[in-house]
Amino acid sequence: MADHEPSEPGKLQNLKPLAVAIPAHIVVTAFTWRDLRRRTPEQVRGSKRFWQVVSGANTLGSLLYFALGRKRAGS
Repeated sequence: MADHEPSEPGKLQNLKPLAVAIPAHIVVTAFTWRDLRRRTPEQVRGSKRFWQVVSGANTLGSLLYFALGRKRAGS
């Protein structure tokens, strides 16, 4: 008797975090890729292709790019 299906409202509650996380990931990834397109290879630590793949895989990859992948002006 404990093996019943959850009701529809319960299923929708489980999807709310995804409804926020997926659009956020898309926006952050778009900003990352735009930044990569605008930079020369000399302004990026590592290859631009690597950072595109890493940032597309998850949001942490984009955050790592902004923290570690971009060379500061004068570096």
